[in-house]
This record gives sequence, C-alpha cells and structure tokens, in this order.
Amino acid sequence: MTYLAKPKLRHPTLPVNSLGFTRRDYEGKISTLCAGCGHDAISAAIVQACWELAIEPHRVAKLSGIGCSSKTPDYFLGASHGFNSVHGRMPSVLTGANLANRDLLYLGVSGDGDSASIGLGQFAHLIRRGVNMTYIVENNGVYGLTKGQFSATADQGSKSKRGAINRDAPIDMVAIALQLGVTYVARSFSGDKEQLVPLIKGALSHRGAALIDVLSPCVAFNNHPGSTKSYDYVREHNDAVNRLDFMPHRKAIAADYAPGEVIEVTQHDGSRLRLRKIDQEYDAADRLAAINHIQLHQARGEIVTGLLYIDADADDLHQHLATPATPLNQLTEADLCPGAVALHALNAELR
Repeated sequence: MTYLAKPKLRHPTLPVNSLGFTRRDYEGKISTLCAGCGHDAISAAIVQACWELAIEPHRVAKLSGIGCSSKTPDYFLGASHGFNSVHGRMPSVLTGANLANRDLLYLGVSGDGDSASIGLGQFAHLIRRGVNMTYIVENNGVYGLTKGQFSATADQGSKSKRGAINRDAPIDMVAIALQLGVTYVARSFSGDKEQLVPLIKGALSHRGAALIDVLSPCVAFNNHPGSTKSYDYVREHNDAVNRLDFMPHRKAIAADYAPGEVIEVTQHDGSRLRLRKIDQEYDAADRLAAINHIQLHQARGEIVTGLLYIDADADDLHQHLATPATPLNQLTEADLCPGAVALHALNAELR
C-alpha cells in the first residue's frame, strides 16, 4: 500500500519565516516521480524560495499541463490554488485566470514537450503579452510519460535510449523568449540549488513574464551513452521475456561552482554535461548581448546558466489593457454593465 500523505507531526524547533510558517507549510504530497528525478529538486527549490520570500501559500495559483513536470505542482504548496490543464494549454488557462484575478501570484510549471511542441504557440503568446507570472520549464529532452521519445529541445545528434539519432535542430526556449520580448529569463540546473533558489525568488518578485529554463535530467529514459541530457538511471535485472524495468534508488547529482566558471558534471553513465555560470560582470540588462552570449557559448558546447536578462521597468498585461485595479472577478454588475449611455459613447468611438 502506498501513502501519499506526509506525517503531520512537526518538530517544535523548526525555523519559521516572518509569517510564522515553517518550510513544511510550503510542501505538498509525497512525490511519485522516479527516485532521484531532477524535477523533485526543482520542487524543493520552489518550496525554499516561497518560504524565504514569506509568501502566503493561499496567494499562489499554480498551473500545469501534461507530463512528468506537470505532475509536480501536487508536490509543493499544498495550501495554494491549483489547476492541471490539458496538454500544451496551460498558458491560455493561466492568462484567463490572471485577467480574472490579478491579486494572485501565478506560477506555471511545464515541460519541454508540453511547452516546446504542442504548446509552443501558447507559450509564445503568453510571453509576448507579458502576462505577470513565473514560467518554469523542467527540461529533460524527452517525453518521460510515453517512454522516452525525443522532445523538441533534444540536441541534434543525441541518441535515444533505444539507439535512435535525433536529426532535428533543437528549440531553445530561452532564445525564443528573448526574441518575443520576455522581461525576465534565466537558465539553471536542477542540481544547483544555490543558483536555482535565488532565480526563482527573482522571478516570483518580477512584474511581467518571467521564464526559467531548468535542465532537469530524466532518470528513466535519458541516462545512456550518446544522450546530452543524461542523469542517473541504470537498467538492471530485466528479463527479456517481460516488460518490467528495475530502477534502483540513486542520489541526485549536485553542482557547486563559482560565477564565470565552466564545470563538467559527470552523469552516472559516464557522459558529461558542460555548464557555464555567467560572470559577475555580465550585463543582464542587454537583450541583444544576452542572445549573442547564449549562441556564442552554445557553439562551444556550453550551456550558460544564471540570470540572462531582466527588464526592471517591465509592464504586464494588465497595464497594456488598462484594466482596473480591482480584480475582474470582484466587479459588480453595475461595474460591468454601465448602461446605455456608456454603450452609446463606446460605439461612437468605433465609428
């Protein structure tokens, strides 16, 4: 029997934030993802960021689509609002919720399949409209729920678990977001908590569309020679007469390196992931420089991590549409139906 509820007993000396909440108050159910999955490390980083910011859990609306990544909102902020939408449609559902109630903090969690394939059009319009939200892409390069097919972010030339070679050029979510006018964009690694937590805190505090692309290796379908997003999976005790997989417990891979340094993270299968943390002298206020910086190091086989671009004076969708300060879901019938005189004046403007 499996229990998905955590014990309610808490130690009385647990540290609390300014609201009197412990870190446990920001947790959710026990994860059902594979042991060692990078997505769980991202959930832990979200919990830590919200606790440090002293955000009231009930003020957060978390939304997701379909995929392993879109299961994770069940594992953090259990006292917040939540909605699991259909495949690739999270951005439009979130936009509607944001227009109806601007008082909530919106957090969208999606995957590379959910956002870069079926949901790419939805993603693009949310970013260009500047919806006030934090968009976290948990990027592992495969479709984990459907047995490891390449996603649209898989690197060209990478090899699947079954030996197939990816011939298609990858979609870079960060580069696309920069071209679409995103006002906060970052990239990180699920194993680098020291970097990821501050990036999430910055995104949650930002007004406008904030994107964080997090490399989150798949422990089940992308841990083999030839994969560029491998992590922590080994296939053992598999009898050829059945379709069972044995997935042993492994420790998550962590990385700790200084700004400006390049680190090679060795996966359990022996493959290496090269990460470069941006230098402290990097100018995150220059959009064109950010695009050039990403492409320059991508040509060297390096993945740039850190805060890549921010517009501190960004507007959001509500400012673009000049909506009232009162959330639309709190407006009365008199506010929404001002009468024939106002309707006549509106029609006159359109003639």
